[in-house]
Amino acid sequence: MEFLSYLISGISLGSVYAIIALGYTMVYGIAKMLNFAHGDVIMVGGYISFCAMFYLHLPNVVAVLLAVVVCTVLGIFIERLAYKPLRNAPSLAVLITAIGVSYFLQNSALLIWKAAARSYTPVVTGTASLLDGRLSISYISLLTIAVCVVIMLALTTFVNKSKMGKAMRACSEDKAAAQLMGINVNATISATFAIGSALAAIAGVLLCSFNTSLMPTTGSMPGIKAFTAAVFGGIGSIPRRVPRRTAPRHHRGAGQGVHLHDARQRHRVRGADRGAARQARGTPRQVCAGESVRWQLWQS
Repeated sequence: MEFLSYLISGISLGSVYAIIALGYTMVYGIAKMLNFAHGDVIMVGGYISFCAMFYLHLPNVVAVLLAVVVCTVLGIFIERLAYKPLRNAPSLAVLITAIGVSYFLQNSALLIWKAAARSYTPVVTGTASLLDGRLSISYISLLTIAVCVVIMLALTTFVNKSKMGKAMRACSEDKAAAQLMGINVNATISATFAIGSALAAIAGVLLCSFNTSLMPTTGSMPGIKAFTAAVFGGIGSIPRRVPRRTAPRHHRGAGQGVHLHDARQRHRVRGADRGAARQARGTPRQVCAGESVRWQLWQS
């Protein structure tokens, strides 16, 4: 029974690493960059939830939602301020910038919350006893595994079924071609950073609940471990192939949002283009036929 208890605890901790690795995978798969500040966003999410629960005395669920919102805004802000100006820069410049953002977040946490470790109370307390009390499983372990499964299923459905997911796959395949098709590449990359940062906030809450401690360097080592797991699992392996007949095509009108043309409308437009092309090709053929008749009359 002791082995089974250790196995469940290992799966629970591995589920936290899996949630962190999903953020790395999304950013690399779509933006083709390594966001080494991702681990420090985990730390920020832990501190936001800690302050919401212990200083503002908010319910645990509200504290987690507040951490998700703050980290989402932080991820968008980091992408717009640090990474967007380096969109076409060499990969080394982006890597150095990511490391700089990581150190900035760590030192900002040191200035605000100091270096002393804080005791973090789990968002869910208690244990479940199984097999006549011989096996005890904490509720936070069960919650972590369940949250990981739900997030993976929801993210897979989002990437494969939603319009934004199709735009993400198109940007992952070819950013230049996606931009020519009318997809807002910058907005898509910002949405990717927002989703990755939201996942980092959830992972930060679960990680601090699992380890029951919080400090400015909390996210550094888990971030490195999750990055290693992402590399071994295939970083950037989000499904990116967009079928030809369902590839998104966007247009933006004055005062309107982004709209997605359906397949029948696109085929209708293509059919009209083909008809115009046939007419354009038919004119030279008639001219050539007339010239051939005149040439035969002149020879006779």
